Amino acid sequence: MNFCRLAQLILIAAVLSGCVTTEYNAGSHSQDLMLYSTSREIALGRNLAARIAEEEELPLSKNPYYLSRVEEIRKKIVDVVDRTALNYYVYVIEQDEMNAFSIPGGHVYIYEGLLNELTDDELAFVIAHEIGHIVSRHAIKRMQAATGYHILLAAATQAPADPEFVRGLNFALGQIFVAYSREDEYNADELAVKYAEKAGFDPQAGIRALEKLKAAGKRKIRPISYFRTHPYAQQRIRHIKEQLRLPLDVQDYMHQLR
Repeated sequence: MNFCRLAQLILIAAVLSGCVTTEYNAGSHSQDLMLYSTSREIALGRNLAARIAEEEELPLSKNPYYLSRVEEIRKKIVDVVDRTALNYYVYVIEQDEMNAFSIPGGHVYIYEGLLNELTDDELAFVIAHEIGHIVSRHAIKRMQAATGYHILLAAATQAPADPEFVRGLNFALGQIFVAYSREDEYNADELAVKYAEKAGFDPQAGIRALEKLKAAGKRKIRPISYFRTHPYAQQRIRHIKEQLRLPLDVQDYMHQLR
């Protein structure tokens, strides 16, 4: 059975069971077909966050300076987000990498290496970008597209000792660390610029943050895993400039021709 046929069968089964809903997506301003409710997304995020907290490879920082810094920015950003049915949390990972990621249900993770390189305005853009992915439910929609509805349902509703629960968490984590599409990145950037500006941060800081990440990748001082999950840096810079109606430079035009 091919992938498309399997996806169709899962969608038909979900429709017949009454699981499918059409919801307005505040991030992308579209009506989305959702197999996974907000309440289940919150439960999934809670379970994933607990799993990440147990991972030795992703040690959570207790550094009061880092935690207070991201908390001050978080509070300002969440006051202006479009999706208010969630609580949003920001954690710091104690690793010297230029990286950040988010998981469904309102959880954002920033690496110490990124904190050390960015100003508060630039960091606000990164946090707002990750929150933008959550607002637009990018990860959930990608998981649905991967025909993982029943697996995700187990990860949100089954008991932790259940093998299906563990399988569901592993599936969800695997999907989270797959690169987002270009369109999803653009949408998260648009929301990041919007939220950062409304929260009182410099809306042009996203350009500087992406320039720093691109330069760090060229220097190769440390593993730049940010570029595995957040590609298209120069295209994203151009997109932000267009959103802010800023002049484009030669590099922007040359990159468009590639």
